[in-house]
Amino acid sequence: MPTAYVLLNTEIGSEREVLQTIKGVDGVQEAFNLWGVYDIIARVKADTMDKLTQIINQRLQVSKVHGKLTMVITET
Repeated sequence: MPTAYVLLNTEIGSEREVLQTIKGVDGVQEAFNLWGVYDIIARVKADTMDKLTQIINQRLQVSKVHGKLTMVITET
C-alpha cells in the first residue's frame, strides 16, 4: 500500500482547526501538530498510487493551508 508523509504550513492560529479537518479525511492514518518550519504532519495511506495522489492533491487542499511538502515512502 502506498504511504506518504505530508508536512503542512497553516495560517497562524488555525493549526488546531486544520488538524481536526485533516484527521477526518479518509486515508489519513494519523496527524500531529509540530513545532518548527511545518505546523502539521500527516501519514496518508491508500490502495493505489493514484488514490494516494488524489487524497494529497484534492482532499488535503484545506483553505488555511499555505504550503505542503509530500514524501512518499518507497518499499525496499
